[in-house]
Amino acid sequence: MVVRGVGGVILCLLGALWIAQGTGAVSGSGMSGKSQYAFLGALVVLAGAYLLFRAWRIRGRERP
Repeated sequence: MVVRGVGGVILCLLGALWIAQGTGAVSGSGMSGKSQYAFLGALVVLAGAYLLFRAWRIRGRERP
């Protein structure tokens, strides 16, 4: 449960960074200004959100 939660947070943060780089909001990288990275970032955020959702659901079932 904890691993899913931590992994979900990391993926969401990484995906947000990729979106920012892909849209040009963050510069100084080879990824800056390339829209395919914004799209990949959105997919990574969705994967992270899924992991967070699963961790939340598992935690809800463990309570009496």
